[in-house]
Amino acid sequence: MTKKRIVFIAESIDKDDSSCSKCNVALIQNAKNAGFEVIVYHYTRHKKPLLEGIDCREIKEIKFSINYFLSRFQRVIQRNFKVEFHTFLEKIFGFSFTVFNDVNSIKKIVKEVINLNPDLVFTVSKGTSFRPHYALLSFPEIHHKWIANIHDPYPFHYNPRPYNWVEPGYAIKEKYFQAISQKAHHASFPSKLLMEWMGSYFPHFLQTGLVIPHQNANQEIKNVALPNYFDESKFNLLHAGNLMKQRSPEGLIEGFKLFLKRNPIAIVNTKLILLGPATFHAKILEKYSNLIPQIFVLNANVPFEIVYKLQQHVSVNIILESKAEISPFLPGKFPHCVEANKPLLLLAPYYSETKRLLGNDYQYWSEVDDIQKIAASIENLYNQWNIDKESLKLNRPDLIDYCSMKNLKKILDSI
Repeated sequence: MTKKRIVFIAESIDKDDSSCSKCNVALIQNAKNAGFEVIVYHYTRHKKPLLEGIDCREIKEIKFSINYFLSRFQRVIQRNFKVEFHTFLEKIFGFSFTVFNDVNSIKKIVKEVINLNPDLVFTVSKGTSFRPHYALLSFPEIHHKWIANIHDPYPFHYNPRPYNWVEPGYAIKEKYFQAISQKAHHASFPSKLLMEWMGSYFPHFLQTGLVIPHQNANQEIKNVALPNYFDESKFNLLHAGNLMKQRSPEGLIEGFKLFLKRNPIAIVNTKLILLGPATFHAKILEKYSNLIPQIFVLNANVPFEIVYKLQQHVSVNIILESKAEISPFLPGKFPHCVEANKPLLLLAPYYSETKRLLGNDYQYWSEVDDIQKIAASIENLYNQWNIDKESLKLNRPDLIDYCSMKNLKKILDSI
């Protein structure tokens, strides 16, 4: 029997450049492990990563074009004159010259993709960029095989508060996304709530949408030592991830502080570890970590392999979201936390995708600023850890299956 051929056109396959790239790599690897023939065209900048056992083909950047020249000229103007020149340009054109050049670079390989006669073509991106998606809009002959992966709400003004803001050129961006919703044969979303949220703005997504959760790719991490700031004998709580401006850790830290006050015995054997960029919260994190020795902060990118290994060895993993009415996002680390089989301390809105998956009766959920409930959850987990460390498990095989290669194969076979 001939294998189905899937081509991925990816903006990046560097796992360390963003959480989206980590998720994209896991999706690619699971498609390969599910028995599909997988070919990856990628536009990774600054690195030349390879995925073991997968045919990876680099997309070259066009460096002799008017867009390339104008994009570099624009950077020089901005750097030397401190002028936000891109804002003015995006109001007129919708996107920067860099985006136009990148999209044209990706377009150059699409004819080659078509000649491969794939069964499916996935476009996967990162951040607020959908460059591969825009590139495929120009090739109607492949639209009947196209699955556009939508990892986040877009344009920005369609984000739920507090993430929503109006970008320059928002109307042009909206028009582009409307075209994607109408022309892609399917759109895949990592979360059911995200599919419904985007479908409320672009109704075609409700007809063509598929939920393909972030994947647990069963990583084999070799020759990676646990960092020296980690003591496995302690009750360790880990939050690993970008603490964006809208994602305040203050409720978590105040809840942890209250837990220590109520349980002074825990002072000697408990640690809260916060890893990842936290530019907007740097001062407050520095203040808390100086005042409370049980808090360790590393305000920097931490390699995926180290974070993944820590998630397997800590006592509790933490998912922290923003104070909001709804959070349709599925965090990229969710499948890794589920696989680690450690309890999840979930700090999120009542209407959140993670809470939906864990269930309404999940014990260790709280709003992000409910200090009393956060402290009580940590106390319950600590007491259970003190009684029997081995019993401190998430025990959700249904969620492991939900994020598995087996479930992905079932979804892709159904298309």
